[in-house]
Amino acid sequence: MKHSFSLFFIAIIGLSSCNMPKEKADLIVTNAVVYTIDSNFSTTEAFAVKDGRFVATGSSDEILKTWQADRLIDAGGATVVPGLNDGHCHFYGLGELLFRYADLTGSTSFEEVIQRLKIHNEKHPTEWLLGRGWDQNLWPGQQFPDNRLLEQHFPGKKILLIRIDGHASLASKTVLEMAGITAQTHISGGEVVLDKTGNPTGVLIDNANDSAKAFIPALTETEKEAALREAQQQCFAVGLTSVTDAGLPAATIALIKKMQHDGRLLMRVNAMADPDEATLSALLPNGPYSDDRLSVRSVKLYADGALGSRGALMKKSYSDTPGRLGLMMHDTAFYRNVMKRAYDAGFQVNTHAIGDAAVHLVLSLYAEQLQGTNDRRWRIEHAQVVDQPDFALFGRYNIIPSIQSTHATSDMGWAGERLGSERLKGAYTQQQLLEQNGWLVNGTDFPIESINPMLTFYAAVFRKDLNGRPEGGFQPENALSRQQALRSITIWPAKGAFEEEVKGSIEAGKWADFVILSADPMLADETEVPEIKPLQVFSAGIQVYEAK
Repeated sequence: MKHSFSLFFIAIIGLSSCNMPKEKADLIVTNAVVYTIDSNFSTTEAFAVKDGRFVATGSSDEILKTWQADRLIDAGGATVVPGLNDGHCHFYGLGELLFRYADLTGSTSFEEVIQRLKIHNEKHPTEWLLGRGWDQNLWPGQQFPDNRLLEQHFPGKKILLIRIDGHASLASKTVLEMAGITAQTHISGGEVVLDKTGNPTGVLIDNANDSAKAFIPALTETEKEAALREAQQQCFAVGLTSVTDAGLPAATIALIKKMQHDGRLLMRVNAMADPDEATLSALLPNGPYSDDRLSVRSVKLYADGALGSRGALMKKSYSDTPGRLGLMMHDTAFYRNVMKRAYDAGFQVNTHAIGDAAVHLVLSLYAEQLQGTNDRRWRIEHAQVVDQPDFALFGRYNIIPSIQSTHATSDMGWAGERLGSERLKGAYTQQQLLEQNGWLVNGTDFPIESINPMLTFYAAVFRKDLNGRPEGGFQPENALSRQQALRSITIWPAKGAFEEEVKGSIEAGKWADFVILSADPMLADETEVPEIKPLQVFSAGIQVYEAK
């Protein structure tokens, strides 16, 4: 009798539990391969989203037993990853580029540059003819251009063509005159390139380049808003839901904040502040700022130029240009002053340093402020060439490398000529840099490189270009594993911005930023990885992109 009563009681309890009301969510995704990117890199099948955040993860059965939602997505076995995050890019710069610059990327000769400029000038006839993306390393002879052909095809025109790395440009004679640049002009931290007769060629490097850029008319606020919206759509289309913009003035940061609060900009932006006095005075006294979509807690500095234009500051001469060491952008007093002000205000410092001398300088200056173990997460952006004794300083002072995996595969064809075989061993050493702190930040530096994070993943893991070269990969000992590579474009950039508690993984309580992919990057064949595309992209549970 007691036994029968027990069975009856258990049946009643079981029936009651089956009829318990389910919790209400806004969205449920089931039947997926979900890479949560949690601390264990675990996978699951399903999750629920409510009020813009993940509220539960588990098997499809577990989620459906507990949750209900008006929108249910059966992923059909597709792969889901957290919203992808570019840890170093130029988000606003991409928008401005799309808005008014001729695209010169990939041009294989200066004659091709001229043809692209003609097409752009016919479509967008304006007072200035602007272009970006040329790279003399792709041209026969690999020599810098001069402005003679510009004068021949566009006489008297205001022309400024920015090199792929942004650290050099080619200016027409009209622009040189506007900027007051002559053969006698000396600009600290910059170079006016002269021809064999001692006259300016029009090529301006680093700070000299900036002196010409200053004359380009600023966009109106309406144009800036349009540029930001265009950049956002480009980013959503490749699965990016977060970006770190590597250097913005206070006014542009304020515009981004305004558009985010108005709901016109959904992209999450970690904005590095430019080091001009107006920007520092506006931002530092208030301390770090963060809200649901904007983080402002770092200052961006430049120690040197770029390797491609031989502006990166080296300890010894460039192997292909004896006597040339590169350029230092400011004196050490400037860096010490900004670093101390940032440190006292609780801000990160993130410094562009590419050459081994620049990396050593920044490590040394950081050490003066950080003085040992810390959680300030100060970063070296690029860290492309590191002298072997300097690697340990990253770990000793918890300095975070912010790398761009596609830079290695873009530069590998000529980097050996610049650096020599021995020094090349310390270049693009991404695995060796990762080992110093156990994590790093990865990005693209777009629009210098493609904005596609799957190409970042591909370059990080396989160390090859899109033609599959070189066989075996470029310095494959410094390849990242697939797991490391996926972390480097999700949770680690979030950590690099002190945001790992709110985004970067699919875990309860974090923003519901996620991407449904066309294939699994953890399992796809090497040749298939670059072709992986987002099918759907969500930010805070809101769909912001769907493949057509």
